Amino acid sequence: MKQILPLLTFILFFSCQNSAQSNTAQQEVINSNPVEIPIENGKAKAYFASGCFWCVEAIYESVKGVEESISGYSGGHTKNPTYAASNTGSTGHAEAVEIIYNPKIVSFETLVDVYFASQDVTQVNGQGNDKGSQYRSIIFYQNEAQKQIILEKKSALAKQLGVKIAAEVYPFQKFWVAEDYHQDYEKNHPNNPYIKNVSIPRLNRFKAKFPKELLKDSH
Repeated sequence: MKQILPLLTFILFFSCQNSAQSNTAQQEVINSNPVEIPIENGKAKAYFASGCFWCVEAIYESVKGVEESISGYSGGHTKNPTYAASNTGSTGHAEAVEIIYNPKIVSFETLVDVYFASQDVTQVNGQGNDKGSQYRSIIFYQNEAQKQIILEKKSALAKQLGVKIAAEVYPFQKFWVAEDYHQDYEKNHPNNPYIKNVSIPRLNRFKAKFPKELLKDSH
């Protein structure tokens, strides 16, 4: 985990993480109609959850056409989630990123490719040692076209690898921006042990296998 949680949070984490995706309120989120975010000033937005948002933020910002990646929470059934609350697993939220991108440079399809290429696609409720429903993999769709893109790519990857793909597919509802200290964490804290030992290696593994022409020279 990124930090040692207080005893109460630790207890709540293990008592709630398995119920985060199964209670009635959470099912209403999963079964809801998607909310579509309109393109503004030529910029579109997409939403992904793939483990620690410190890692995912840096990965997407290495891709051409991505102008900004914002860390936050999505996919849950409570309002105004916080880092501490989401870590209990009881809010239903996952650590997520809001990707602001230029659709004339990078497509939603490519962003989904980035998603699958940058994680362990078989790990349920986590990535690496970050385990719990708040670290689960979710791809959010805003309309039927995006949903079909996600489902087709997920199905093709499962067939190609011969494994079950862990990523859930949710209708997008709302993105809650995380606390200020989480934003641009990898850039602002390059010597943090987690960044050096987890985030940077994960970023480098992604960059090593993704087409170089789709990546920025630096991020």
